[in-house]
Amino acid sequence: MINPGPSSSVVSQKGYHNDKGTPLFFVMMRFNIKIVLCLCVIAVFTTLSLWTRCGDYGTEWSRRPIYVDTANKANEIQGTEELDCVINGDYTIGCRKEGGEVYIPFSFIHNYFEIYGKLATYDGVERFEWTHSVGKVYHPKGKYEPSGVFMHFENFNVEARDRVKCVSALNGVPISTQWESNGYHYPTQIAQFGLAHYSKNLTEPEPRRKNIEDGDKELGKWVVPNGSNIIRNYDDSAMSKVMNFTTLDSFSSGVRLKMDHVLDFVMSLSIALSPNSSFTVILQNREKQGIYNLHYVASDILITAQEENIYHGIGTSENWVRITRDLIIDLQKGLNYLNKDKSIKHRLPRSKLKIIGVVMRGRGAIDNFTLSSSEHILQFYDSAEWFLKNQEPKSGGWSIQVKRKLSAGFQTLEPGWYSAMGQGQAISVLARAYFHSGGDERYLNAAVLALKPFRVPSWQGGVLATFMNKFRWYEEYPTKPASFVLNGFIYSLLGLYDLMIMAPPPQAKEAELLFEEGMVSLKNMLMFYDMGSSTAYDLRHITLGIAPNLARWDYHVTHINQLLLLSTLDNEPIFQQTAERWIAYMSGKRAAHN
Repeated sequence: MINPGPSSSVVSQKGYHNDKGTPLFFVMMRFNIKIVLCLCVIAVFTTLSLWTRCGDYGTEWSRRPIYVDTANKANEIQGTEELDCVINGDYTIGCRKEGGEVYIPFSFIHNYFEIYGKLATYDGVERFEWTHSVGKVYHPKGKYEPSGVFMHFENFNVEARDRVKCVSALNGVPISTQWESNGYHYPTQIAQFGLAHYSKNLTEPEPRRKNIEDGDKELGKWVVPNGSNIIRNYDDSAMSKVMNFTTLDSFSSGVRLKMDHVLDFVMSLSIALSPNSSFTVILQNREKQGIYNLHYVASDILITAQEENIYHGIGTSENWVRITRDLIIDLQKGLNYLNKDKSIKHRLPRSKLKIIGVVMRGRGAIDNFTLSSSEHILQFYDSAEWFLKNQEPKSGGWSIQVKRKLSAGFQTLEPGWYSAMGQGQAISVLARAYFHSGGDERYLNAAVLALKPFRVPSWQGGVLATFMNKFRWYEEYPTKPASFVLNGFIYSLLGLYDLMIMAPPPQAKEAELLFEEGMVSLKNMLMFYDMGSSTAYDLRHITLGIAPNLARWDYHVTHINQLLLLSTLDNEPIFQQTAERWIAYMSGKRAAHN
C-alpha cells in the first residue's frame, strides 16, 4: 500500500474527511456548485453574443455575401422537404422547405427579378455572390478633356464583339452584323473602335515592337525556292527601299520566313500585291499543334474561310497600302465564319498561339513589316481616315445603309438614315485626330461639316426632334414619332463639346450653340427617364403612350457614367444627384412610396 502524504484524505470512524477535517461530501458539493456557476456564466455570454449578432443582422450580416457551408450541405438537404411554390397564381415551381423557411431556386429568382448570382470560392470557402447589376460605374478622376481618354473606352474591345463580322483589311475598320448578317459599315461602331484605340494609346504602356523586314537589309533568313526571287531596291512611290518578290504559280511554292514568335500578334506592314498574289501568316496552336493560315489576298472579299485557311481581302489595287492587323482577332473571326453553330464562339487565348512562319506568293513588294504588342494609334487613324473618305459632302453625314425597326409603333427607318450618336462620336474621333495630328485641317473641316444633320428635322432626313414643341433633341434613331433615346443623345452632346473645345473660335461657334441647346433640353427632360428603380431607354411611354422601355443594366450604367462625366462640365447638381440615385438602383434601392 502506498503511504498517503500529509495532504491526502484519511478515513476516520466518522466518515471521509480532508486534511483540514472538512467532510469530503461538502467539498464535492462546493466543487459541483462552482461547475454549475461556470456553465451558467458561459451560457449567458453565449446567449448575449448570439442576441447581439441577431440584433446586428440588418446592419452587418446583410452586407456579407451569402454562402453555402458545403461541409454541412448533405445534412441540410436531409432536413428539407420538397414543396410546390405557386408564383402569383400563374404557375408552379419546385422549392424546398426547412422548418418555417422556404428556399426558392436562384435560377428562378435570376430570371424573374433580373438579378445575378454565382458561386465563388475565396480562401477555400465557397460563397454565393448576389448582385443586382453586372455594370461597372466609372467615377471621373477629373474634368473631361476632349484631347484625352473618351469616357472609359480604354476598356472597350470593339473588334472582339460578337456583332462584328470582322475588321476589314480593305480599310481597317469593323464590319457590323447587328441588323444585317452580311455585314455593313456602322458609323457608331467604327467611331467606338477608333475612340477605344485612341484611349488605349493614352493608358497602356509603350508597345513592344519587333522589326521583321524593312527593305534595307536582310533581317530574317528568307527561303527562296527555285524559280522564285527577292530583290531589294528603291521604290519611287514608297520613297524608300523595299523588298520585291516573285514566285512560281504553284500554291505550294512561295518565299518563306521561318519564325518562332510567341509574344506579339499585331502585324503592321506596307504592301503592294499584284492580282492572284498573297501574303500569309502561319499560326500554330501550341497545345493541340493545329495550324492556321491567315491569307491576306489581292481581292475585295471581306472574309472567307475553308478548313484551316482564312482569307482577308486587302483590295485589288496594285498601289501601296498600309495594313495593321490583330492576327488573333483575324483568326477568331475566321474560325467563327467556319462555325456552323453560331451560338458557339471561338476564344483562343494569345498564350496558346505562336507565329511559326510567313509565306509570300505571286508578285508584290513589302516594307516596314513589324510585329507588336499593340498599334493603337494606327488603328485610331484607320477609323479617322474612314470618316474622311466616306462623308457625304451634301449632308455632312455618314448614312446607315440598313433597315432599322426600333419597335412596334415606330415607323421603320429605311436604308440611308442618319444617327445623332454616330455623328457625335464621329466628331469625337475627328476632333482628336485634328489635335493629335498637330492641326490637320482635313479632320477639322470634316467635323464641322458633320454638324449639318443636327439642324435638319428628323422628318426631313436629319436628326433633330423637338419635345413638347420646346426642347431640341438629337435623335440616335430619327423615328416617327420621335423616340428620344437617352444614351445616344448624350453621346452626341459629347461630340459637340469635343469640337467646341478643340476647334478654333470661328469653327467652334455652331458646335457651342448646339451643345448649349442640348444641355438645356437634357436638364429639363432628364426626370422623364427615372422609373423609380431603374431608368428608361427612351420615351416611348410618352410618345407612343405605351409601357416604358426599361433600360438593360448595361444601358442603365451607361446613363450613370454619362451623367458623372457631364457633372465635371456643368456645376448644376442635377447630374451628380441623379447619377447617385441611379447608382443606388443598381443595389436594389427604390424610390420612396406612399
